[in-house]
Amino acid sequence: MQTQCISEQLEFEGFDGHKVVAGFDGGAITSDAGALLLRQVARAIGLFDRVAACFVDRRDRDCTVHSVRTLVGQRIAAIALGYEDVDDHDTLRHDPVLGL
Repeated sequence: MQTQCISEQLEFEGFDGHKVVAGFDGGAITSDAGALLLRQVARAIGLFDRVAACFVDRRDRDCTVHSVRTLVGQRIAAIALGYEDVDDHDTLRHDPVLGL
């Protein structure tokens, strides 16, 4: 039986001017494409906003770079993808999908 291969690319919603395409040419590869599904589900139910609303941010706004929502979203995504340790995050930002 001959295998039927998909030669076309699959395009996902982009982010910050970046195009997100699933290709089958062996280019930049990620093992965490489930993050794209997680992003869509999180948006649909407002997951990151709802969890972030549970925190009171008492940090000095002049010294704050990342919002509580961003930090919560990063943490939820990392745990969902199996990266429990915060020290993984610096390495993971170079992953093609997680860098988005």
